[in-house]
Amino acid sequence: MIIKPMGETMKARNILTELLQSAGIEINGNHPWDVQVHDDRFYQRVLRDTELGLGESYMDGWWDCDALDEMINRIFLARLDAKVKASPRLVFHALKSKLLNRQTKSRSRIVGEQHYDLGNGLYQAMLDNRMNYTCAYWKEAETLEKAQEDKLDLVCKKIDLKPGMKVLELGCGWGSFARYAAEKYNAEVVAVNISKEQVKLARELCKGLPVEIKLADYRDVGGEYDAVVSIGILEHVGYKNYQTYMDVVDRTLKADGIAFVHTIGSNISKTASNRWTEKYIFPNGMLPSVAQIGRSLEKSFVMEDWHNFGPDYDKTLMAWYANVDKAWPQLKEKYDERFYRMWRFYLLSSAGGFRSRQTQLWQVVFTKAGRQQPDCRIV
Repeated sequence: MIIKPMGETMKARNILTELLQSAGIEINGNHPWDVQVHDDRFYQRVLRDTELGLGESYMDGWWDCDALDEMINRIFLARLDAKVKASPRLVFHALKSKLLNRQTKSRSRIVGEQHYDLGNGLYQAMLDNRMNYTCAYWKEAETLEKAQEDKLDLVCKKIDLKPGMKVLELGCGWGSFARYAAEKYNAEVVAVNISKEQVKLARELCKGLPVEIKLADYRDVGGEYDAVVSIGILEHVGYKNYQTYMDVVDRTLKADGIAFVHTIGSNISKTASNRWTEKYIFPNGMLPSVAQIGRSLEKSFVMEDWHNFGPDYDKTLMAWYANVDKAWPQLKEKYDERFYRMWRFYLLSSAGGFRSRQTQLWQVVFTKAGRQQPDCRIV
């Protein structure tokens, strides 16, 4: 009789149990953040494939957790991600990301097709009325609607938006900023996006306003503008293209203009992304670091203001999850249970990442050298 497989399972279970206990998480415990294991293959899969194995085994129903967001928070606070030895698959993934440009123009549309074109109905159920799919600003808000309006107004104030100004938005989602800037500040906005579904709805929502929504890559824009803005695109640019992105901003921004970036950020510089997130949520995505953004800025720009309100994304993600969970009885007519588990893992694990300060949310304002310093420190 061969007993080796059972021995390997027990060994993996003991290792993972000890690791989780160091983070205050029990296997089959009574706390809402404890892991309830339904399939013993869970242990080896997580140790072998780390974050990819954790997410996929959840999607497959091998384990559950009532407070998945808090579980992930505890995992990051205990730095368990640094205590599991990298497998050959992880090493290969990191090497491939370092050597190849995974965010070329031809590959940039993949995320639009796989993620943003999932169906406008899903996002309408999850997001606020203006369909902001980026972090809200909760400083003086108690509802998602108010927090997202406050975020949009914060952006407008930071770029000193005035009536008649011409703004270029690189990556516009469903046109929430373009619409707000046109409605509230009487600005003219040209916005580009690579998602067909987003562009289609954005054009409808911005109908009758001085807003032009183009289906185009950010690298293909032209013209000169008073302000160049991006809210949630830098996460899709990739470290090999940060300089290209800044060159586009430099080319399109007037000498006395203001540039603005709103982005999720990583505490450390990386050249590869989380494998589960890249495979299932944001293909070819990558979070920039302070150093990476700084290096791309220094050639042409002066950094005027750097604002971090990462904890607000925890609250935003939890609000999105509550909306999806409430709407699931209707959404499940189009999406299956495995999709729901994938989406739940995405939203709640992301919330845990911000709660632990593993990831940040930055708004960066910068101008061309020689311009008078703008008053953009509005927080």
